[in-house]
Amino acid sequence: MAAKIPEIGHVIKYSYLWWNEHRKGKSEGMKERPCSVLLNRKSEQGQTILFVLPITHTPPVDPESGIEIPAATKKRLGLDAERSWIITTEYNKFTWPGYDIRKLDNGLYSYGVLPEKLIKEIMKSVQTHARNRKASAVSRDD
Repeated sequence: MAAKIPEIGHVIKYSYLWWNEHRKGKSEGMKERPCSVLLNRKSEQGQTILFVLPITHTPPVDPESGIEIPAATKKRLGLDAERSWIITTEYNKFTWPGYDIRKLDNGLYSYGVLPEKLIKEIMKSVQTHARNRKASAVSRDD
């Protein structure tokens, strides 16, 4: 069981279920990928609920739908050198620790934390999409 709950901006390894896969009836993510923690909240029952955004090598079709991670940040986190984007138009939410998180080779659950400036940019983008009803959620606890 995971000891430390990831905070906003942490990058975790997670089996992310894309919204379009969920709509097609899938209930499991196709692959493990880094994901950025958007929020962590306490439920009425006292459980921690995480909201995570996917990180992908595929550039977003709409440039406003994702934020590129700077190469220096990827290197610091120990991610690969390929260009990557944090998608800000969809997210998964689940009760921590959940069945879909994965430990890293070092036994931890987090690669590290994104820079504060990038976290603020991500939050602003997600809030804009939510306000415009362009953000989709997949609950992994259902």
